[in-house]
Amino acid sequence: MSGSDDRAVVIGGGLAGVTAALELADAGLKVTLLEGRPRLGGLAFSFKRGELTVDNGQHVYLRCCTAYRWFLDRVEGAHLAPVQDRLDVPVLDVAHPAGPRLGRLRRSALPVPLHLAGSLARYPHLSLAERASVGRAALALRRLDPADPALDGVDFATWLGRQGQSPRTIEALWDLVGIATLNATAGHASLGLAATVFKTGLLSENGAADIGWATVPLGDLHDTLARKQLDSAGVRTELRTRVTGVSRTPEGNWRVDTEGESLDAAAVVLAVPQREAHALLPPGALADPDKLLDIGTAPILNVHVVYDRKVLKRPFFAALGSPVQWVFDRTDSSGLPDGGQYLALSQSAAQDDIDEPVSVLRAKYLPELERLLPAARGAKVRDFFVTRERTATFAPTPGVGRLRPGARTDTPGLYLAGAWTATGWPATMEGAVRSGLSAAHAALTALGRHRKHPLQEAA
Repeated sequence: MSGSDDRAVVIGGGLAGVTAALELADAGLKVTLLEGRPRLGGLAFSFKRGELTVDNGQHVYLRCCTAYRWFLDRVEGAHLAPVQDRLDVPVLDVAHPAGPRLGRLRRSALPVPLHLAGSLARYPHLSLAERASVGRAALALRRLDPADPALDGVDFATWLGRQGQSPRTIEALWDLVGIATLNATAGHASLGLAATVFKTGLLSENGAADIGWATVPLGDLHDTLARKQLDSAGVRTELRTRVTGVSRTPEGNWRVDTEGESLDAAAVVLAVPQREAHALLPPGALADPDKLLDIGTAPILNVHVVYDRKVLKRPFFAALGSPVQWVFDRTDSSGLPDGGQYLALSQSAAQDDIDEPVSVLRAKYLPELERLLPAARGAKVRDFFVTRERTATFAPTPGVGRLRPGARTDTPGLYLAGAWTATGWPATMEGAVRSGLSAAHAALTALGRHRKHPLQEAA
């Protein structure tokens, strides 16, 4: 190979783009990665606020997320985002008639599905009849094929209702997990995507749902370590670089135009959000490119509170009977210098709050934290701020599956990546990495650069 025949350009430096660039470079291609922001990491990044290093949002993954775990290994950061030894989620209900009640969702060492049976039998937020109904629904869920196109057109809540799940069961169990992973309530989520989450996470292997999260700022993993590995792999990374056009050359290769230069390549991976991809797609790349514009988006709000003392003993918990969803202790990872505590509230499906002023959110969430955490009632709030991702994920609504394109376009040499593409997963870090691997391997196959897929090795 010579000239542009051994060159690839990846547009977008989120997890999908970084993954594609690393995999293409590891196969021997000369790769250029273009990112418009001044950093890598996409929507899973960090920034400075005074002495704090703040993640824009709390991101977690599960042991079953084999692609993201591969990514952590590839950037040599797995030790900085460990997984629980065993699934254990504290769930605090402050609206219980008898007063605040703490329950736990824990797994045992028993095989699936018995690994959750003991925890569900003792789960205090559901009645005995509701707990029994969960077991029946779980068995029905195991029989579903998430890839069945018919599931894409059904909403998860309708299916749960058919399985005898009460509104309380949906709120206290299915939505407790589903809102955080799908970024939608059951009534607004495709059954196909919900089946992927619950079947893979809870019903595939004993430890599949064990939770992992970064003990350092996300930027250390997705920007600093990723950039180090890109450099080592020989990838040319250009930040603050806006792509203005993608077109075919007379020789049949590709040309990527930026505001400063033009790059020729045999393969181009568009690893940007769906609307940006639509704007850059050349004519003929997709049979119906406007489908990309029909893929909706969903917001996530993160509320950040710094107290002058420790008010939470656990690393995290989930809440019921409160607008608060999940609360994480980010004190150590943020570098908080002087003995206080920094809590991050992760609020998914946040359509009602995403545009509210900070003053309104402060008046709403600080009293709720005092309801949930008695120790917060006498604590001083040193800082309160919010981060908003209005288009944090694609909306996993029924029917979205028919809108999501695969990695290959109709034009040879041009590929798509991003959590919004047809990964079979909702918009997660796992889905983003999977999409990058799919795009890279589609390109390598077309170029005759056969390379074993890392998820096949993991399997």
